[in-house]
Amino acid sequence: MARTPPSRINRGKILANLRLAARKGDRTALSLALDQMRTLAHSPRYWERYLTLLSSPLARLIDLLVIKQGDRIAHQKGWRLPRPAPAGATKSKTARKEPATERRRTRASTPEQPSLFEL
Repeated sequence: MARTPPSRINRGKILANLRLAARKGDRTALSLALDQMRTLAHSPRYWERYLTLLSSPLARLIDLLVIKQGDRIAHQKGWRLPRPAPAGATKSKTARKEPATERRRTRASTPEQPSLFEL
């Protein structure tokens, strides 16, 4: 059985092109980096490489703005982020509690914002 050649796309080349595009405004370097990132992002074979590439802030920015694939890959692989702790659980027991009168008080001095739909 014939072996497939290894990918010639690597993290270093992509990041070098992104840095060049960021520093000098080189559109060619940006389009090369985008093309290589799309290749990694849209083929399941290279998902692992793509996700390690996203550790770079420049690559993450490109993913968020152009490709928008990192979250889809993580979802398809079944990876989950840990659930954030509820907001009430982070407060300490010694935190100062507001008096009941302050919580119930409404601001009468501010008028309600007019509706944008009523003309």
